[in-house]
Amino acid sequence: MTEWTHLRHTEAAAAEIGRMAEAVRGRDGTTPVPTCPGWDLRELVEHTGAIHRWAAAMVRDAAVRRYDRAAMDHGIPEDFAGHADWLEAGAGQLAEALKGRDPDTEVWNWTGNRSARFWSRRQLHETVVHRADAEIALGIAPEMDEGVAADGVAEFFDILPYTRWQPLIAELRGDGETISWRTETGGAWLVRLTPEGFAYERSGAPGDVAADVTADVTADVTADVTVRAETTGDLMLTLWGRREPGAVEGDTALLDWWRERARM
Repeated sequence: MTEWTHLRHTEAAAAEIGRMAEAVRGRDGTTPVPTCPGWDLRELVEHTGAIHRWAAAMVRDAAVRRYDRAAMDHGIPEDFAGHADWLEAGAGQLAEALKGRDPDTEVWNWTGNRSARFWSRRQLHETVVHRADAEIALGIAPEMDEGVAADGVAEFFDILPYTRWQPLIAELRGDGETISWRTETGGAWLVRLTPEGFAYERSGAPGDVAADVTADVTADVTADVTVRAETTGDLMLTLWGRREPGAVEGDTALLDWWRERARM
C-alpha cells in the first residue's frame, strides 16, 4: 500500500499537471467539457492552472487567510495555443512552494487540517479530476494509478464534511444506513450514516498486509446499498460525479439521496 507523504503528494501533483498539459496540447480550446457543464476546454485549463498558482501563493506566504483568487493575476495567455505550457509552468511554481514549506506549517484552507500538507494532497486530486475532465472531453478514456486513486477516494470522504458552500452536505446524516463502495481491483470503502454525520472505513486489496484494521469489519458488513466499479480510478470519478456507477445492488434510493448531497 502506498505510503503518502507531503513530498510524495507534491511530486505526484506535478506529474499529474504534466499529464493534463500533454492532454490539452494542440487541442481546440472551444471543445465542450461535458463533466463540467457550461465550460469549454479553455475554461477548464484556466480554472485548474489558476488554482495551482493560488495554492502556491498561499503556501509560499504561509497565508493564514484565504487569498482572493479572482483578484490575482495568473498570467493566463490570450491564445489557447500557449495554455499547455502555462499549465505546465504552474507545476513548477506549485512544487517549489510546497517543497519549500515544512508539511506542518500553518496555511489557510477550509478544513480542520490547516497545514501545507493539506495543499499537496488537495492539488494532486484537484488535478487528477480535472485531467480526467479534459480527457473525457477529448474522447480519451482516463487512466489512473491505483495508489493515487485510493488516496483520492479517501480524500473525498475526508474533506466532504467541510464543504460548507454546499448546504446539502449537512444533510448527510442517518440512523446507521450503510453504503459500500467496492472495486474489482480490490479496494473497498464503507460509509455509515449516523445522527452526527457520516464515517467511513477502508479495506485493502487482497493480500495487502498494510490494510487498515477496519478491513475485516468492512468486508463482513452487508450494506444497504453496494456500488461497484471496475477500478479505483473509476470509483473516484464516480464519487466526484464524473461517472455513473458500474453496478448497484440494494437500496438505489439511498444511493440517489447520497449522490444528490455529496457534491463538491
